[in-house]
Amino acid sequence: MGKLLIVGTVAFDAIETPFGKTDKILGGAATYIGLSASQFDVQSAIVSVVGDDFPQEYIDLLKNKNIDTSSLEVVKGGKTFFWKGKYHNDLNSRDTLVTELNTLADFNPVVPNDFKDADVVMLGNLHPNVQMSVIDQMTKRPKLVILDTMNFWMDNTLDELMKVIKHTDVITINDEEARQLTNEYSLVKAAGKIQEMGPKYVVIKKGEHGALLFNEDNVFFAPALPLEEVFDPTGAGDTFAGGFSGYLAATENTSFNNIKNAVIHGSNLASFCVERFGTERMQNLDKDEVNRRMLQFKALTQFDIEIQ
Repeated sequence: MGKLLIVGTVAFDAIETPFGKTDKILGGAATYIGLSASQFDVQSAIVSVVGDDFPQEYIDLLKNKNIDTSSLEVVKGGKTFFWKGKYHNDLNSRDTLVTELNTLADFNPVVPNDFKDADVVMLGNLHPNVQMSVIDQMTKRPKLVILDTMNFWMDNTLDELMKVIKHTDVITINDEEARQLTNEYSLVKAAGKIQEMGPKYVVIKKGEHGALLFNEDNVFFAPALPLEEVFDPTGAGDTFAGGFSGYLAATENTSFNNIKNAVIHGSNLASFCVERFGTERMQNLDKDEVNRRMLQFKALTQFDIEIQ
């Protein structure tokens, strides 16, 4: 059984979409990643921080998914990271209404001893210095270091981010971020430039239009499953990352062909995440549902053709 180390936020979210709104609910990149990765036969651990306002029932939920929470720091008297956002009618754009860093502002990650030799490290979207600190604590080089980041860090901490990218095997970013990072409009050219920065594999997410995987001269495209209803896109990218990294940790195979499979597994799980508010859908997802939808993905992309 492979080991997966997950670094990212465990948080409260308050979400408003055209379909309704929530009060504070469970959120955070590491939460979505962990719940998604729990669909696979992996040992996983979350490195994050919360305040003592964070309910024990949420921690128990993670533990019940066989996620090691020994390095989920609970700061006495502290408040948990909080994000509030409102999505526009197209669900592709949103406004951030509130961001409260709280305990995250002074977060110093501590990797649990049992996971310092993890096969796969999934660096969720956090300050690059926090991500680099985790890499530095590993006692052996992981088979894969996977990085998720965003334009905020490109705008404000580019030098630190470039240092992390240099130590990364796979980077997952969206198309807008890929263009910003490289000053290239063509995603093919952008992916080539990013590979020169360090990562062997580049995954460019295009939301409802799927995801692209680049490795040297190889390119693979995975569609997003057409859904009748998209309720809340919050956490879809992190759910993708959890499926992607969880599958790779479980299979312990980092070949290009297997990474293609990981992209499909990530896309498959992300399609569930958007069907309910927050983490609700991922909390009770069973393997039979996942497998049935994987067959839908296969039908969506498989065809026979005769070349005339």
